[in-house]
Amino acid sequence: MNPPTPQLVRIERFDEPRLAHVAELVLDRPEALNAVSTAMAEAIRDTTAALAADETVRCVVLTSSHEKAFCVGADLKERNSFTDADLIEQRPIARSAYGGVLALPMPAIAAVDGFALGGGFELALSCDVIVAGQEALVGLPEVGVGVIPGGGGTQLLVRRVGWSRAAKAIFSAAKLSAAEALELGAVDEVVTPGTARERALDLAAQIAANSPVGLRNAKRAMRLGADVDLAAGLEIEDACWRATAFSGDRREGVAAFAEKRTPNWPGR
Repeated sequence: MNPPTPQLVRIERFDEPRLAHVAELVLDRPEALNAVSTAMAEAIRDTTAALAADETVRCVVLTSSHEKAFCVGADLKERNSFTDADLIEQRPIARSAYGGVLALPMPAIAAVDGFALGGGFELALSCDVIVAGQEALVGLPEVGVGVIPGGGGTQLLVRRVGWSRAAKAIFSAAKLSAAEALELGAVDEVVTPGTARERALDLAAQIAANSPVGLRNAKRAMRLGADVDLAAGLEIEDACWRATAFSGDRREGVAAFAEKRTPNWPGR
C-alpha cells in the first residue's frame, strides 16, 4: 500500500457561532517549514479556488500548522534540482498559488508567527490584513540568492508602504522584526508571540458579522480602484455600490437597524 499523500494545505471550519462564516486556510507542511513546493503550490491554488466559490465564507484566515514558521518561501531544495525547462514549466503553478490568495473575493487575514520570508511573506502580503506575533521575522530576501520576488512582492509591498520604503527592503534583502515591519507598514498589527492566530480569528469574527455582499463588493471596489485615478475609482465604487444597494443584504440591514436586532444576512 502506498503511503497517504501529505495534505499540505487544509481548510478548517468552526462550530462556534461567531466563527460560523470564517474559514481557516492552514499551511500544513511543517516538516519543511511550509516551504512552497510544486505540490504545495497546486494545493494552495486548488484550496483558494474552493474557498472563493464558497458563498458561506465571509472571511478567510491564513495560518500555519508550525508554531515557529508561517512559511519560509519557495522550496529551494526542489528548485535546486530544476533544469531551466523545469523552472519555466513550474512558473505558472507558482503564480497560481499566490494569485489564488490575492484573488479571494472575501476579506483575508494572515496570522504570522515565526518566519515569513520570500514567498511566505508574499502569501501574507496577498491578504488584506496581516497580524504578526512579536517574534515574527518577515522579508523579501530574494535578491540575496540571485532571484527577485515572484509571488507579487515587488508590487504588493510597494502598494503597502510606498516606493522608497519597499525599495530599501527589497534591494537590501532585509529580514525585518515584527516591530520593524509594523513601523514600515508592512504588517498591520503586532501581538504577543504565539497569539497571532487567536487575534486574527477574533478580527475575522468581527468582519464576518457584517454583510457578505457588502464585504465582497467593498473589497472589489478597493482592489479595482487602488491604481486608477480618482474619477475612475469613483466610478468603480459606484458600480460596486449599486451591486450592493439593491441586494437582499441591504434590505435586511436597513430592516434590522430599524427593528433594533441583529441582521440575518441572506448573502445575496
